[in-house]
Amino acid sequence: MLTSGKISYEIGGNVEATPFGGLFAMHRLVTRLGLVSAIDTNLHLLKMHLPYHESDHVLTLAYSVLCGGTRLEDVDRLRTDVPLMNGLGAALLPDPTTTGDFLRRFAEADLLTLMEAVNSVRPQLWAGRGADLFGDVVFLDADGTIVPTTGELKQGMDISYKGIWGYAPLLVTLANTREMLYLVNRPGNAPSHLDAAGWIDKAIALVAPHAKRVCLRGDTDFGLTANFDRWAEQVDFVLGTDSIAALRTRAEALPEQAWTRLHRPAPYVVKTGKTRARRHNRKREVIAARGFLNLRLDYEDVAEFTYQPGKCKRAYRVVVLRKNISRMKGEQALIDEVRYFFYFTTYPADTHTPARIVELANDRCDQLSRGSRSVASVSATTRHRCSFGSLKKC
Repeated sequence: MLTSGKISYEIGGNVEATPFGGLFAMHRLVTRLGLVSAIDTNLHLLKMHLPYHESDHVLTLAYSVLCGGTRLEDVDRLRTDVPLMNGLGAALLPDPTTTGDFLRRFAEADLLTLMEAVNSVRPQLWAGRGADLFGDVVFLDADGTIVPTTGELKQGMDISYKGIWGYAPLLVTLANTREMLYLVNRPGNAPSHLDAAGWIDKAIALVAPHAKRVCLRGDTDFGLTANFDRWAEQVDFVLGTDSIAALRTRAEALPEQAWTRLHRPAPYVVKTGKTRARRHNRKREVIAARGFLNLRLDYEDVAEFTYQPGKCKRAYRVVVLRKNISRMKGEQALIDEVRYFFYFTTYPADTHTPARIVELANDRCDQLSRGSRSVASVSATTRHRCSFGSLKKC
């Protein structure tokens, strides 16, 4: 199948090339949006601008990351890439030592100033071609994560509940466009909801004037009932909440007719028209042979009721997800386990069924695979299956 023909090679000695050509389009966008002037106008860290301004340092670091850089020394790759320097119109770029000195000048207030400078130019994108990505509803996702570090002298590091040394930043993102609106670094032992309400308010104020409707989403750490009444006046929300005794009692008291079986979408669509036979499940065989405790999700039901938290002046709709989980130890079946998951929402039942609320809640913070509604639904289904596929040694 492989054949060979006459090959002609041409070598041009006066040609300049760089593997980072896409960076020029990014720089052109940054310039046209006015981000350079916004950074220089608001961020004041340098007493003299000889020759660099604050924007030169910030953009150099950002472009280094876009080109695959992971440390300050990688800035040198940009400085020695002549075609790239020509494309950026740069005579000089800061070297790693100068960049390190610039970073040490930052205080916490300066980080907020830089984020606000970037956010000040975002509405230009949202009002332009980016408006097509907004759609009818803009989703704001709040979440916390754990960033490990191997250092021992880093300021602010701490040990998380998982035993990982590092940091626990708060992330507030615009799900429709995958934009990071606010990122707040915190010690590794900080809970996800620490100071989250204030940053969520900032994100709402930033996005709401440019969106038809805004929906706030978050897991149980962000079910901050003291803020529900204020948020409900501005946006819709789908927020998880802890499985407290009061909610579990209400869910268990519901009649069986109130529950509806939840049918999640298929994990993928067979395009060839033919489904292949499943391979032997080696993992399940080892679990049974060694007598591990295996939790397997059998089915899910959804229902709803209204509930007024103690810190709220009104009642809210609560969608409850009931999971029936079979417990197997080796080949022996144990008593099934039932778990409840609760979601507070402002969406009415006539427009958003309980199944739709669960889908929205599972779809949060899924920025990497948000290419379409079907892809997002698939990944949400996968997350639920994985969460109950873990093994526990007896």
